[in-house]
Amino acid sequence: MEEKNIVAIDLGTSKIALTVAKVSGEDIQIVYYKETPSAGIRYSSVYNIQQVTEPLGRIIRDAEDALDIKITQAVVGMPKYPVRQESNSGVIKDRGEDMDITAEDIADLKSYAEDSYPLENPDKEAIYGAVAQSFSDGENFQIIENDIIGMTSDILEGHFKIFIGKKSDLKKIDTVMSKTGISVRKKYFTADTTAKAVLTESEMENGVALIDFGGGCTSVSIYHGSIMRHYASIPFGGKNITNDIKTEGQISSRLAENIKLAFGACMPEKLQNLSEKVLHIRSDNSEPDKKLPVKYLSEIITARVEEIVMAMLYEINESGFADMLRSGIVITGGCAQIANLGSFIYDLSGYRVRTGYPLGRISTVGCDGIKETSAATSMGLILAAKDEQSLNCAISRSDGKPCSVIIETAEETAETHVEAMNEAVTEKSEEDPAENGRLFKDSEIEEVEKKPEKKKDREPGLLNILWRNARKKAEEAAKLTGKLLDEISEEDIQH
Repeated sequence: MEEKNIVAIDLGTSKIALTVAKVSGEDIQIVYYKETPSAGIRYSSVYNIQQVTEPLGRIIRDAEDALDIKITQAVVGMPKYPVRQESNSGVIKDRGEDMDITAEDIADLKSYAEDSYPLENPDKEAIYGAVAQSFSDGENFQIIENDIIGMTSDILEGHFKIFIGKKSDLKKIDTVMSKTGISVRKKYFTADTTAKAVLTESEMENGVALIDFGGGCTSVSIYHGSIMRHYASIPFGGKNITNDIKTEGQISSRLAENIKLAFGACMPEKLQNLSEKVLHIRSDNSEPDKKLPVKYLSEIITARVEEIVMAMLYEINESGFADMLRSGIVITGGCAQIANLGSFIYDLSGYRVRTGYPLGRISTVGCDGIKETSAATSMGLILAAKDEQSLNCAISRSDGKPCSVIIETAEETAETHVEAMNEAVTEKSEEDPAENGRLFKDSEIEEVEKKPEKKKDREPGLLNILWRNARKKAEEAAKLTGKLLDEISEEDIQH
């Protein structure tokens, strides 16, 4: 069986994570995982494209150099906030009494439920995904997906939860990825994919609430009967805890984050000897050194965590499944590592609590960090993408067979940038049609050449900003094209 590469990118508020997995059938091996601090992302959504592009481009290049590959595309997680859930149904009649219900029928019905849902504002909203709740064959009701496949019926009706978010957030993801030179193969609504990476089958069947403590937002996904029944998120997470520490301690954000990771804990009354420890923060200026008692630090963290947890417990109660969570609560995400968090949630809710690490379904030898709670989203993306047909996100730099992919990528990039040059030529032609597309007349060029060097620097004249920017982009595209084509041998081109 042919081996393929899956590249997953998790665009988080606190970090960007890139994962590369080699997949052959059901065999999955993580060969690369790296996290880097993010910028330009708020509440798990891109808000400053330029700030996101720099760290994302750097982590992509690091992966390419480490594995000697060229990444051409990736699967990406959708923002977790703001997302609202609605309900929709679909029905297929007159199928034929002897027609078996297939997985393809279910997929078609799901697509219909997504496409037919009337969005309040189609220009600003997009459907992030749909999850089947139950099915009916006209006689039997509340049938789950696995049971209805294989049944024979003239009617197939399905009921779905529809998840809706901002269309602009999805467009920004495409723009960021394009600026780094790769395309988005597929976007996933990670509430469902992350759950399948950390929850057991028995937990999802018996009822469980997965709380994902992210950097910019916290979400809860509720499962019962092996189906996601409810989703909600709030714009509060680890960043808020860091900001609280920064404000109270009057220190930098970076130092506050490091202190949170090293000494962060809930429930100051359970710190024992650690509660008497005092952090001595040296000042690098004329201000006096600062002291931050660990007990006071814990009080700061506990106050914010309680606010977040109470919001999640409210959503659990609103879901209607609060009394059906026999498996309790599972916590995951970067902030799930805060000491005493599980005990604190138990005291507030009475639910049994465990920490959700990525389950050992994938080989992860030699990849530091991939087994931590912060990698749960990345692992979920890999698991979701493994069955995608004809998916291959990266190629070996020494493998010439897919050289057409490299050429196409370079050509597309060059064409995009050259469009700006064409606009500049068109503008000049419209000003002086007689020149038939020439940017400058001979007399104009002579006039510019006669100007003193310093004056030319101060007054660009005919070499206007539009032209200079277009030319610069075209030159960059040409360099990229040349660089990529240099990697293709003569033998590859003959292929």
